[in-house]
Amino acid sequence: MSFTAKDVQALRQATGAGMMDSKKALEDTDGDIDAAAQLLRERGLAANAKRSDRDNAQGVIALVIDGNVGAMVELKCETDFVAASDQFKSEAEATAKLVAAEGVDGAASRSSNLDDLKIMLKENIELGRVVRLEAGDGEVIDSYLHIQGGRGVNGVLVVLAGGDAELAHDVAVHIAFARPTYLSRDEVPAEAVEAERATLETMTRNEGKPEQALPKIVEGRLEGFFKKIALLDQPYAKDDKQSVGQILGNASITSFAQIAIG
Repeated sequence: MSFTAKDVQALRQATGAGMMDSKKALEDTDGDIDAAAQLLRERGLAANAKRSDRDNAQGVIALVIDGNVGAMVELKCETDFVAASDQFKSEAEATAKLVAAEGVDGAASRSSNLDDLKIMLKENIELGRVVRLEAGDGEVIDSYLHIQGGRGVNGVLVVLAGGDAELAHDVAVHIAFARPTYLSRDEVPAEAVEAERATLETMTRNEGKPEQALPKIVEGRLEGFFKKIALLDQPYAKDDKQSVGQILGNASITSFAQIAIG
């Protein structure tokens, strides 16, 4: 039975064995993948556990800005020790540069590099979230990357119209720690708003508030909900007497993206 390079790759991914060991096992079993996997196990060359089943909540965020393009890549692993390793961080950086140059789909071309990294570092390593933003005419793009333990763990990209890079950076810093879900309250799905309103109404009623006062109290509390999840409504981190929308002045946020480990 013949086999292809894809069969070798599949066997490597399934067993965690090296490329040459996987190829030799397929040769010795006439291309039978199941038999080759068993042979690798008998030879002590297969991983003790299937790595893809192991939790990989650690990782690194790589962020690149090239001209008017920004890219962020999340590379996931099992331990902060591996996440802080030079090989791991270099792979994330290379992938981010590729995404900036070629687009989000470009990240897929480094899949074989990830396979090699899995074998070398012996962890469940995979590509997580990938983002690419581009500033148009009259727009600027800037970023913030929070470093912890020698690795990026919280990255933000902001595209701003009618403002400068300094303002875009300040907004990015705010986003990193305030973690908004939406740009404005208008983007919050109607069903999410109604679900929150119903919850707030029940809570307020359970507090024994007068029935006739419920609508006003609930709407007031709903404002607090928007301040948590809508960027433009959030109190600005450097001056909580103003909202992010107010500190923007005549500028406007075209788009933003955040990726954080965990």
